Amino acid sequence: MGYCPECGGELKYISATKHYACKSCGLSLTSQELTEARQKLRPSSESEEEQRRKERRDYLKWWLGKKK
Repeated sequence: MGYCPECGGELKYISATKHYACKSCGLSLTSQELTEARQKLRPSSESEEEQRRKERRDYLKWWLGKKK
């Protein structure tokens, strides 16, 4: 069991809908949404310059990739 990214309340898994629901605020999330919300809350270990370099590298890789 986890904790709600919005209020910190306890999450309950509902197998019928395959969602996590917060017992306090009622927030409902899929597993993917929960993972993304937790990643956004974590402080980044990269500096802003490192993030910009990574974004530029990823964009260049995408741009030079095979286009259809």
